[in-house]
Amino acid sequence: MGVEGKERHRELETGAQVISGHLGKTIQRLRKAYNLSLSELAEQSGVAKSIISQIERNETNPTLATIWRLSQALDVSIERVLATSDEEPFIEKSTRADTPILLSEDGKVRLAIIGWLKTIEWLQWYDVQAEPGGVLDSDGHQRGSIECLSVLDGEFEVEVGDVIQRAKAGETLRYRCDRRHTVRAVGDTPGHATMVCILKAAVMD
Repeated sequence: MGVEGKERHRELETGAQVISGHLGKTIQRLRKAYNLSLSELAEQSGVAKSIISQIERNETNPTLATIWRLSQALDVSIERVLATSDEEPFIEKSTRADTPILLSEDGKVRLAIIGWLKTIEWLQWYDVQAEPGGVLDSDGHQRGSIECLSVLDGEFEVEVGDVIQRAKAGETLRYRCDRRHTVRAVGDTPGHATMVCILKAAVMD
């Protein structure tokens, strides 16, 4: 190999090391952002735990197939995984058609699931639209769960046990939702609110 060829080979090796270094940091950052352990990511991607660990420590140059499997498990494009900037922003867009809708039994309360479906087991976020008199009855969630209802328009009341509280636009009600609870739209105008349910809050004694 001539001098020029050796120089080109050195440049390619350096470039591969740079990409590999950024790749490891990106995989680790995304894995931690999704709160995944190495074992969980290995199970979801089909890539051995030891290989993922080596990638994150920049101790190996993974094949394109391995990168593709990891990107699928982390729900990101392969281009993003290969991006060389640690400061690349994460922006995900959901269209109206992508947003799941739930209806109360009386059909008067509409909940759009606007939170991230990946967090639904511990954090749920809804956009609530209610007709006057609409009622949303819910069974208790797991122990220690907390719900927050922030009113944007109209007026709502929340009943938990024998306690009832009302909130108008600009006000927020926070309450235990690990027991049966009811949200009602009161007044003569439609109600609009956001509801956040934290399913793994610390137990309140």
